[in-house]
Amino acid sequence: MKTLAILAAAAAVPMTAGAQVPAQPVVVVDGTILDVTAVGKTSMTPDVATIRAGVVTQAATAEAALADNAQRVQRVLAALKSARVTDRDIQTSTISLQPQYRYGENVPPVITGYQASNTVSVRFRDVARSGAILDALVKVGANQIDGPNLSIDKPEAAEDTARTDAIAKARARAEVYARAAGLRVDRILSITEGGGYAPPPPMPMMVARMATKEMADTAIAPGEQDVTISTTVRFLLK
Repeated sequence: MKTLAILAAAAAVPMTAGAQVPAQPVVVVDGTILDVTAVGKTSMTPDVATIRAGVVTQAATAEAALADNAQRVQRVLAALKSARVTDRDIQTSTISLQPQYRYGENVPPVITGYQASNTVSVRFRDVARSGAILDALVKVGANQIDGPNLSIDKPEAAEDTARTDAIAKARARAEVYARAAGLRVDRILSITEGGGYAPPPPMPMMVARMATKEMADTAIAPGEQDVTISTTVRFLLK
């Protein structure tokens, strides 16, 4: 038993030693450290418009409100399919059914009817056609529009351009500091990237007008969006 105990204790020693974390070597830099934060930027025309189209209906009973709403939503979905909007770009966003009340003094509220709403999120990959499609949706029963939220479908190439711009700006700024200090830029020690492209928030909701022959066609101007990348570059000056 004593022999077994001694062997167990001896076997435990290497495990304890192996569990120790070796000390990290201290890197001594021969020169002056300079950290520069720069934001690179480029612009692109948004190629995707996301809009929420909804149908709001009211009726005396919950069943009637939902039934009427369902029929109108089916017409909205059919119009989207006719406009060649794919299934992957149509998603149900919200469905709700709420009682409507009449309020009076010193009496409990009385339910006067029900309001049903169904909203779908629609992604248009042809921004130029999105306004005309919205007009078609209003004609078949959509009476609530939210958006548009314009975005860039694949911002990776633009982000790479912004990264190149950020590094160039950081380098130019480091050269200014180096000259002012009587030094020169020797090399880059590290690069840290901050935030990238984020699409702007959607525009506030608007209630669609009743479709008439006299109403002007809805137009959506995509404009341009900035794609920015923030970088922090550590330079060695000598």
